[in-house]
Amino acid sequence: MAEFFGFEIKRKDADATEKPSVKTFVTDTEEDGAGVIKAAGHFGSYLDLDGNNQKNEADLILKYRDIASHPECDTAVEDIVNDAIIGDHDSSPVDVILDKVETSDAIKETIREEFDSILSMLNFSQHGHDIFKKWYIDGRLPYHIVIDTNNPKKGIQDLRYIDPIMLRKVKEVTEEKDPKTGATLVKGSKEFFIYSDPNDTADATGRQSGLKIHKDSIAYCTSGMLDPSRKRILSYLQKAVKPVNQLRMMEDSLVIYRISRAPERRIFYIDVGNLPKGKAEEYVRGIMSEYRNKMVYDASTGAVKDDKKHMSMLEDFFLPRREGGKGTEITTLPGGENLGQIDDILYFQKKLFKALNVPMGRMEQDTGFSIGRSTEISREEVKFKKFIDKLRNRFSDLFIQLLKTQLILKGIITTQDWEEWKEDINFDFIEDNYFSELKESEMIRERFEMLATLDEYVGKYVSNNWVRKNILKFSDEEIEDMAKDMEAEKGDEDEGDIDTDLL
Repeated sequence: MAEFFGFEIKRKDADATEKPSVKTFVTDTEEDGAGVIKAAGHFGSYLDLDGNNQKNEADLILKYRDIASHPECDTAVEDIVNDAIIGDHDSSPVDVILDKVETSDAIKETIREEFDSILSMLNFSQHGHDIFKKWYIDGRLPYHIVIDTNNPKKGIQDLRYIDPIMLRKVKEVTEEKDPKTGATLVKGSKEFFIYSDPNDTADATGRQSGLKIHKDSIAYCTSGMLDPSRKRILSYLQKAVKPVNQLRMMEDSLVIYRISRAPERRIFYIDVGNLPKGKAEEYVRGIMSEYRNKMVYDASTGAVKDDKKHMSMLEDFFLPRREGGKGTEITTLPGGENLGQIDDILYFQKKLFKALNVPMGRMEQDTGFSIGRSTEISREEVKFKKFIDKLRNRFSDLFIQLLKTQLILKGIITTQDWEEWKEDINFDFIEDNYFSELKESEMIRERFEMLATLDEYVGKYVSNNWVRKNILKFSDEEIEDMAKDMEAEKGDEDEGDIDTDLL
C-alpha cells in the first residue's frame, strides 16, 4: 500500500496546542462508520481490502441504488430531494449565515465569497439536486479535494466526486499496556481513507492494491445512520428495502394472477364410451387436434405456419368421460372475479411512503393542492418539513468541511479561529414549502392578536420587555436591533416637516 497521498492541515504551533496527556481505554468514535484497525509495537493488524466488510458495504450501496430505481420509491425520493434543494435563477440554493460569528465585516464578506467559489466548483446551482440525491441514496458522499501542492495558498483548485464503493474510511488505533494496572490503553489514533478500484488487477497474492489518502484530502459527508453494530453507514433508504421488495412481489404476483385468471376457458367433456384406455386417449387427442388448429402469420418472414406445439394461456381443457355419464359436453370455466381489488398493493405503497417519511397525501396523484389556513395543514406535512430540515442540517456537513479547508489553506483564518467559529456558522437553504411559510405567517398573526388583547395591561402588570420576549418571542439580539431601528425611524420623523408644495 502506498504512503499517504494528499495534504494535511496542521496547527502552526502544534507543540504548544497539544492536549495534555490523558489515559483512556476507549477509542474516540465518530458517526462515520470508519473501520478500526489496531497496531501496537511489533504486532499489528492489516487492512484486508477484499474483506467482507468492504464487499458488504459495496453490496449495500448497490442495493440502495436498485430500490431507488423502483417507480414508487423514485417518486418518494424525488419529493424529498425537491423539497430539500430548491432551484432559483435569481439566488443560490444555499447561503452561508455568519450573523453569530464575531469578526469583522471584511472577513465575513471574504468567507461568503469563498463559499460562493466552493458552490461554483460543485456547480451546485445546476447539479445541487443530483448531488443531494446521490448523498440521500448512497448514505455517503465523498469528494477529493484537489489543490496545488506547490502553492497550497491558492486554495481548492477542483472537487472530484468519488464513487463511495471505491472508498473506505479507516481508523488506525495504537495501544499500549499500562505497567501499573496491566490494562490496554489507547495511545493514539490516525484516520485515513483507502481508495481501491474494483476494476484494478490484483497482485501475485490475489490482493488488490489500494491508495492511502489523508483524511484532510477527502470531504466525506455521511447520513449519520449506523447499523446495530455501529460499524457500517446506512442510507435513509434502509427502512424502504423491505417495503420495496414486498411491493415488487405483490405486483408480480398480481400480474401473474390477472393473466392466468382473466380469460374464460372452455372445458370439453369427451364421451369415450367403453373404449380402452389407450384408444380413449387417442380419441381425445384427435378431438383436441381438430379444435387446436393454430395457424399464425409470421410478420418477419411473411409465412403462415401451424403453431400447435406452443400452448397458450387461453388453451381449452379436454377431459374424457366414460359411458354412463352425461355424454359429450362443453362448459365454460369463469375467469377471476376480484381482478379489480388492489387493496393489498395500495397497502404496501402506503407502507413504502411511511418508511420514507413522505406524507400520504402526496401519493394520491389526483389530489389537488389546497391553500388554506394553518389549521388545514396536516400533521404529516409538518413532520415532513422537520425531516427535510434534519436532512439539510446533516448535508451541510459537506459545506463545513470544504469551507474549513478553503479558509485555512488561503490563510484567511487559522485552525484555532475555526474551532471557535464552527458552531456559529450556519447555512440557509431556499424555502419552497408553502406550509412552512403559511405556518410562520399564522403564528405571527396569532401573536399580534394576543398582543392587542394585552395592550391595556402593558406597563401596569407586565413590562414591554416581557411582552417582547414571551408574546412576540423576540431574542435579546432582536430586541436590541429593534430598539435601534425604532430610534432611527423616530429620528427621521423629527428631522422636519415635508414641504407639501414639492409634492
